[in-house]
Amino acid sequence: MQKYWHVIKIGLANTLVYRFNFFFRVAFSLIPLLATIYLWRTIYRGQTGTVAGYSLAGMISYYLMVTIVDTLTAVTEDDWQIAADIKDGNISQFLLKPINYLAYRLCLFFSGRLIFTAVSLVPVGIFMLCWRHYFVGPEDGTALGCFLLSTFLTGLLQFFMSFTMALLAFWLLEISTLIFMVFAFEYIAGGHLFPLNILPPVLARVLNYTPFPYQLYFPVGIYLGQVTGPALWRGLLIQSGWVLFFFVLARVVWSRGIRKYSAVGG
Repeated sequence: MQKYWHVIKIGLANTLVYRFNFFFRVAFSLIPLLATIYLWRTIYRGQTGTVAGYSLAGMISYYLMVTIVDTLTAVTEDDWQIAADIKDGNISQFLLKPINYLAYRLCLFFSGRLIFTAVSLVPVGIFMLCWRHYFVGPEDGTALGCFLLSTFLTGLLQFFMSFTMALLAFWLLEISTLIFMVFAFEYIAGGHLFPLNILPPVLARVLNYTPFPYQLYFPVGIYLGQVTGPALWRGLLIQSGWVLFFFVLARVVWSRGIRKYSAVGG
């Protein structure tokens, strides 16, 4: 474990070099969020009740929590770096040393998320303070605890899915198109664009058995009290199942890719 702790410390040191880039990235990402909030305020101006069970405060809280969960769990450049390691032959060094490449990348992922979250506290905190009269808190301690657990599982799911896609570089010369296609579908089916429970019930139920809602919508739904009771525990079980599935798939794809791999550099 000591070697992986050393990897985390190296990841923290390397990521701190780009802390101002992270700060401005988060600050400018709040501009589309602000536009979305004003859009929903305009929509609710002509409404006397709720939209799909969301009040105006609930809807604004939804997008604020989407920003927070995305900050905590999103994979930024890990998939590109993994693909580059394969393409450039840099993974050869990991095949000759007693270190697991998946564990190595996971340590770098968590160290990067830690720094990105710390840098994001100031702009996101100021934004939430300005909109605090719209912010809705969790219903109780159970909801908060399940939200934190689901957010952790979301981070693992995001990483294992991205790691698996990046490993396709063993067979494909360029995977950027595939990554962008999956990201575009995830942006809609994951709840970035709108809460998934405003979709037709049949479509929403089908999506609940795919991994995409558990990359964002599900933990936010827990926090806002939109997912409760048996649906909450069933969702956590499905989310855990998808994490385990992509972990196993990543190991299988890695094992098969290594057999095909031939060093080109590194």
